[in-house]
Amino acid sequence: MRQTFDESTDPSFGPKHVPLIRAAMAAQGLDGFLVPHEDEHQNEYLPAANDRLAWASGFTGSAGAGVILKDRAAVFVDGRYTLQVREQVDQGVFEIRDLVEGGVPAYLETVEKGAVIGYDARLHSPAALDGLKAAAAKAGATLKPVAVNPLDQAWGADRPAQPMAPITPQPVEYAGEPSSAKRARIGQAVAALGAEAAVITAPASIAWLFNIRGGDVIRTPLPLSQAIINADGSARLFVAPAKVTPDLPAWLGNAVSLETPDRLEEALGDLSGKAVVVDPAQSSAWYFDQLAAAGAKVVRAMDPCTLPRACKNAVELEGTREAHRRDGAALTRFLHWLATEGQVNPPDEKEAVAKLEAFREATGVLRDLSFDTIGAANGHGALPHYHPTERSNERAKLGSLLLVDSGGQYLDGTTDVTRTVAIGEPSAEMVQRNTLVLKGHLAIARLRFPAGTTGSAIDAFARAALWAHGLDYDHGTGHGVGVYLGVHEGPQRISKAPNTIPLQPGMIVSNEPGYYKDGEYGIRIENLEVVMPAEPIPGGDRPMHRFDALTLAPIDRRLIDKTLLTDEEIAQFDAYHARVLREIGPRVEPEVRAWLEAACAPL
Repeated sequence: MRQTFDESTDPSFGPKHVPLIRAAMAAQGLDGFLVPHEDEHQNEYLPAANDRLAWASGFTGSAGAGVILKDRAAVFVDGRYTLQVREQVDQGVFEIRDLVEGGVPAYLETVEKGAVIGYDARLHSPAALDGLKAAAAKAGATLKPVAVNPLDQAWGADRPAQPMAPITPQPVEYAGEPSSAKRARIGQAVAALGAEAAVITAPASIAWLFNIRGGDVIRTPLPLSQAIINADGSARLFVAPAKVTPDLPAWLGNAVSLETPDRLEEALGDLSGKAVVVDPAQSSAWYFDQLAAAGAKVVRAMDPCTLPRACKNAVELEGTREAHRRDGAALTRFLHWLATEGQVNPPDEKEAVAKLEAFREATGVLRDLSFDTIGAANGHGALPHYHPTERSNERAKLGSLLLVDSGGQYLDGTTDVTRTVAIGEPSAEMVQRNTLVLKGHLAIARLRFPAGTTGSAIDAFARAALWAHGLDYDHGTGHGVGVYLGVHEGPQRISKAPNTIPLQPGMIVSNEPGYYKDGEYGIRIENLEVVMPAEPIPGGDRPMHRFDALTLAPIDRRLIDKTLLTDEEIAQFDAYHARVLREIGPRVEPEVRAWLEAACAPL
């Protein structure tokens, strides 16, 4: 069992650890210290050794921040984690505050005049630091970079070791393009920016650029490392020797030098006098400070690997389609189990999660989950990022909904899919709200949009049916997904938040509108879609794009009110189910196929 239900922290962490951090702060003459969730690589999912906010406070969410002052402290979370943070954090030590409304800057405006607040430049982006410095200045306080992180000092010998998973080649049969060709292409992009080199710090970019994978980060096959790529396509890769397998040097080739991480600072110094691309959204302030001190000219621009990595090539897309067929068969077996045994003996959340994982394991090629499965019964479904634990585990009740958001990592692709299933007879309200969510999901799936359109321009299509009933949801509609990489990948997304990156052919994005009724149930329908050129329409005057579904699994018909759907929506839904039956039916056992035929019958 890859997923566990144990809790790695508890509310005692704050009372135990904050005094140790304050003592280390005082020894450095600090009146406070900033504790972001992000680590040195700006990862969403963190190795245990880098999960500083969790160690300090007990909070384990994937987004948040902390501020520890001499006499008070606060943890900041967004709306996804308001319940979780109160269960995990001792509120006698930490005040709970909103990460979005005001956030850390507003809190810094309240510190005492003359206070010196420490920060670790390796953990903050320069843009974020600019805002924090301005907020501190309003209070008459200052932010000071630390040479040694006081939290790390306080953690001491109990801190887990840094991960040292071996780095493995990602064969061209999956990558679709040799690393040498990628490096030449990225080198040209660097030169086009008027630069001679680029510093690459995002582990996903390094994995893509060098056609390698690792195991340093849970649920994501990332090798924690840094790289410098030159305009001629040659590169320096900084990686711990323990991760270097015997075949890695030959795989990388003579144009890539393998170097130890302790050489990185000196290597940045070697860029003196050169124009160097660094991404202020993905690289920490430390890199900018080092390059400035070396006399390099910093070119602030998007990591040149980000957009090419997001636009999958033909080999990557065929691989991910096969991964989704394989995964869809596993998910269909699970949905059959829920529709038969699960209706007689409703499972608890742990049982549902374990059952789905077992079906994925049975493929024989599962490398990992792509994230811990969200198996949310009853009222837990209203928490979009809920994960069951031993303490929180609930059994699904008759007349309830079970929301299961899950995915797998395979050598040829990464999956992410959500299905909401009725346990027993759903209420009329559940059916109505699910149908409104389905209408939004179908609206995105059938959309044609001009080349150059961003995700923020189409987000309202997913919400319109809900808006018409005075309803909405508080998360984005879609995020990018990698190919045997991160389940959350930029720069593309579909959300209310402004985005300047157009949706381009080859990009994979989720389509996941939802509805959540606090304390009662949650609904989400999620497929992954790939952006493709749309067939021209006679009389059209510009190139158009469309989506094509990658995810193939039935959607619960018992939660659909056909009278709320248009004829076009019914035809679209039936066509999707016909495709599911056509592509998944031959991959499952006769008993499951018989059920699937009924589950995919026309509305």
